[in-house]
Amino acid sequence: MAGSVAKRKDGKWRARYRDDAGKEHSRHFARKVDAQRWLDEVATSQLTGSYVDPAAGRMTFRQFYADWSARQLWVPATRQNAELATRSVPFAETPMKAIRRSHVEAWVMQLSGELAASTIKTRFVVVRSVFRAAVADRVIAADPSTGVVLPRRRRVDAAMRIPTIEDVGRLLSHADSARVSTRKGFRAYVALCAFAGLRMGEAAGAQIGDIDFLRRQLTVTRQLQRDGSTFAVRPPKYGSERVVYLADELVEILSEHVRRHVVSGGPDRWLFMVGEQPMYDNAITWRWRATRQSAGLPKVRLHDLRHFYASGLIASGCDVVTVQRALGHANATTTLNTYSHLWPTAEDRTRKAAGGLMREALKASQGSEPQRNSRSLQ
Repeated sequence: MAGSVAKRKDGKWRARYRDDAGKEHSRHFARKVDAQRWLDEVATSQLTGSYVDPAAGRMTFRQFYADWSARQLWVPATRQNAELATRSVPFAETPMKAIRRSHVEAWVMQLSGELAASTIKTRFVVVRSVFRAAVADRVIAADPSTGVVLPRRRRVDAAMRIPTIEDVGRLLSHADSARVSTRKGFRAYVALCAFAGLRMGEAAGAQIGDIDFLRRQLTVTRQLQRDGSTFAVRPPKYGSERVVYLADELVEILSEHVRRHVVSGGPDRWLFMVGEQPMYDNAITWRWRATRQSAGLPKVRLHDLRHFYASGLIASGCDVVTVQRALGHANATTTLNTYSHLWPTAEDRTRKAAGGLMREALKASQGSEPQRNSRSLQ
């Protein structure tokens, strides 16, 4: 870095340097020692790779996000979440270099009175990604979101609601309405969520050709999402493309559903229809609400059926990788973070093993006659 300190006619000292791009920067100081110290700090930052162009941080948070987000390879749902998060910040029009940790903390505090802790974390992660990208691009020297404390989330095991077998049985029995115009055929949809673990959009996106009735398996390759006043066909969540192995009873339900409700069309025919369109979003939501209300289970969410499926796999002895693949999680860490409390602990396994040993010993003791003390016979 080429730099120099020179005295001006007005008595002040001018420190200046040229950056790697050849652009000149300068500042004025009352004392020469201050000018030289500033120049040394700039030189050090350039040597250590932490140098930031003073002009770069003048762009606002909104301007930087607009430029950065345009280059991101996001699926539409991810982009929508990012837009929602960045629109909620009160420092959108603040220059990037002027944003402090206190700004981010005030934003989090504001959200804590409006949203759940999990939603706040989702939005925070997006905003933090923006700041980290700005640091990587040398727009700012440090990430102002570092060290910000988020509201505590409820423990997964406390927040998760898992329907019982009796609950799911009641939901299945109330899913199909006797009224022609309402919920006919919805029972198969509920069964697909409860016994194959599909998400709402994945079940909505199922087509006849996705089901291999001979091999008893379903291929998940798409999901339906709301797009304005209509729907959009999109890939499942990242890493969620998968083959789900179906129980014989579920295959029978799906076969009967196709026979009764899918009267024509090829393999690309939607499995669940409302008129000539696939059933999606609000059409599913109000049918589900009517079903759970009729079943007397108003607090059960549709996503709880996915937890029901996962808990059943775990209770049957399936390992982490098996559950991960069945649910379409991108990695086993996600599965463990969500369902680790359902797997038997070391204490559970110890008690089970000791109980098995004890049962065998007690069984053997029932067939053995107690030996008498030889001295008592004399």
